[in-house]
Amino acid sequence: MLGHVSLGTKNLAQAATFYDATLNALGCVRLWTGEGSLGYGELGSGERLNVFERPGSRPPGDEFHLALNAPSTEAIDRFHAAALANGGQDMGAPGLREHYGPTYYYAASALDLDGHMVPGA
Repeated sequence: MLGHVSLGTKNLAQAATFYDATLNALGCVRLWTGEGSLGYGELGSGERLNVFERPGSRPPGDEFHLALNAPSTEAIDRFHAAALANGGQDMGAPGLREHYGPTYYYAASALDLDGHMVPGA
């Protein structure tokens, strides 16, 4: 349904370090770098996440989070570790999220350096 999502950042260099590490843990890479912007996705596909430097940028609020697909529980573990190692704030350690229902749902959550909620699932 969604083609891509764009986030704003106050510091593109810090965002690049954070997203290079966390998205690499999920099997994604930086596909392009532009003037004040970055694009991420899987090799061979278009970008799915764009980051634009905007000095007045603010996260949209508690009701919004960006859920990123992960190929395995190990990838989620790596994503969470990379987020914390690169300045992210822990918002939920890797583990089962049984309150979402009876189906298997393993996830982890972190805030990026601009306060965007970024869970891996």
